[in-house]
Amino acid sequence: MSPEQFLQRMRKGPPAPVYLFIGPEFYQLGVCRRALVEKVLAPEDRENGLARHDLSETSLAAVIDDARSLSLFAPNRVIWVSSAEAVLPRGRASQDDIPGAGELTEYVRDPTPGTVLVFESSRFDFDGEDRAKIDRVQKFFAAIPEVVEFRPYTVESARRLAQDAAKEAGIQIGLAEMGLLVDSLGGDAGRIVNEIEKLRLYVGADRKVTADDILRLVPNAQASTVFALVAALGRGDRKRSLDSLDTLLREGEYLPLALTFLATQFRLAMVAHESGLRSSSQIQAYFTKQGIRMWGDRANQVQQTVNAFPAEKLGRAIEKVFWADKALRDTRPDDRVVMEELVLSLTS
Repeated sequence: MSPEQFLQRMRKGPPAPVYLFIGPEFYQLGVCRRALVEKVLAPEDRENGLARHDLSETSLAAVIDDARSLSLFAPNRVIWVSSAEAVLPRGRASQDDIPGAGELTEYVRDPTPGTVLVFESSRFDFDGEDRAKIDRVQKFFAAIPEVVEFRPYTVESARRLAQDAAKEAGIQIGLAEMGLLVDSLGGDAGRIVNEIEKLRLYVGADRKVTADDILRLVPNAQASTVFALVAALGRGDRKRSLDSLDTLLREGEYLPLALTFLATQFRLAMVAHESGLRSSSQIQAYFTKQGIRMWGDRANQVQQTVNAFPAEKLGRAIEKVFWADKALRDTRPDDRVVMEELVLSLTS
């Protein structure tokens, strides 16, 4: 089930006795965890009624033993078990070799009344190389019928979350600024909510949030300035390129990090060139299939870089970025001089 379905069930009825929470989306996981604890435990019972275990430190058998025990101090209990993936058999071992595996199946059939047991596995993603690992986790805990999947937010769902959070915070923010915020934070739901709260404190309700506000307050938002530099380089616009570089310096951007972004942007564009990708939708679909999370705004940026840089020019740009990176690693380099020389060479 999805986190939304889980929360809906929490509002309508009692929780199930055992859950598997699986997936890497920590914001939704935190919301569901709070809802579960508030549903099961009265405020005065939470200190004694909430128990925590980590399967990288505690055996599964010990966790089941604890779940079967009754508390003298709280009528209900929530037992939260993190690092559930740590219990997976290694090497040639089978599931039957894991102490407590059989006991878990028996416990699901006959759980302790008043106790909710939650296994949390948040290490693996649902796509790419992690797919097989997350399948193993689900197979090991197959006896648990109630599974909540915490999948990363999509572009659309991240924007909806940001819009809802902005509305709740009472701040005014346009669609373009919302896109900049979501893209800068990579769709990380927890960070989106935190940064909107920072914007609320900084801007208030009297004026609209601007791109400059986001660039000033939000970590990684300087990436948009770096992209402005990429766009100017692609046009051969030396003045605008130097202006963008000056903006990065005034904002205190760590130039080696900016250079790394440049290198990544050029390499993605080169892959798109070589793969014959022409539209942003093709770029997004291609890289997502390769296990590289590609947001719509970022796919547009890659497409614009592809359009601005012919393959031959792009190859020269990657080579010059390599030598600039090497120069920045020299003893006592003048970072500004190195980056200005890179701009001059790419716009000559």
